Amino acid sequence: IGRILVLSSKELPDGSKPLVPLNHVAHFQKTTAIGQYNRLNRQPEARVNCNVLEGAFAGSIAQQVMAEVGKINLPPGYIIEPVGTARIMAESFANIYQALALAIIFIYLLLASQYESFVDPLSIMISLPLSLVGAILGLVGSSFSIMSLIGIVMLMGLVTKNAILLIDFVKQKRREGVARTEAILIAGPIRLRPILMTTFAMVFGMAPLALGLGPGAELRAPMARAVIGGIISSTLLTLVVVPVVYTIIDDFFGFFKRRKTSVPGDQGKAGTVGA
Repeated sequence: IGRILVLSSKELPDGSKPLVPLNHVAHFQKTTAIGQYNRLNRQPEARVNCNVLEGAFAGSIAQQVMAEVGKINLPPGYIIEPVGTARIMAESFANIYQALALAIIFIYLLLASQYESFVDPLSIMISLPLSLVGAILGLVGSSFSIMSLIGIVMLMGLVTKNAILLIDFVKQKRREGVARTEAILIAGPIRLRPILMTTFAMVFGMAPLALGLGPGAELRAPMARAVIGGIISSTLLTLVVVPVVYTIIDDFFGFFKRRKTSVPGDQGKAGTVGA
């Protein structure tokens, strides 16, 4: 470094400026110092970066690190918090939960507008928590990441199709004068085939992603596994649970409707007898 030539400010008789070694104008001393000062939110920052080993999940490792950090007694003015990918992941999780809640609300509003009822969509919406059972089982051995949550959000819009096919056929038969129980027994075998066809189409369509083949597959695979597990569990449980829930809800609200319509009639009869 001392032999590096720098341009002098002095001029030679011919008007040119000479080049002098740097050690003629500077004194060098070997020491230990920080070569760069980083700041975050205008505060001095010392960042520690790391990568996880193959087979480990970044989210789980970040939680373990922060658990150990919580045991450290820091002096006033010092904080330890996740930055970089871990911070982006935490913000993404918060946003995806809001998206999941909005997806459920929009699905209910859409079904309510189509059925012109706030009651009928309730029996269809019961398929949403049923799908979470398979989604969680499908993620066993995979990372619970932002991609798996995106798969669960997708799942909310996919799993309602089975209940819609079933309940819509039941309501159609009831409008034709068929009793409720008989309409449910008719709808099950008839709607079983289209329900299985759409389920198998989705499962086989997501299978290449779920296998995790090719570079970057470990990022995409959890999304497909969540969708496959959720749609299989939803299909199996919907055929049993949704008719039961539909019957219970119909009896519950039907009881109040009958009571509401019977009260004025009873009062009228009592008035007639009294007269």
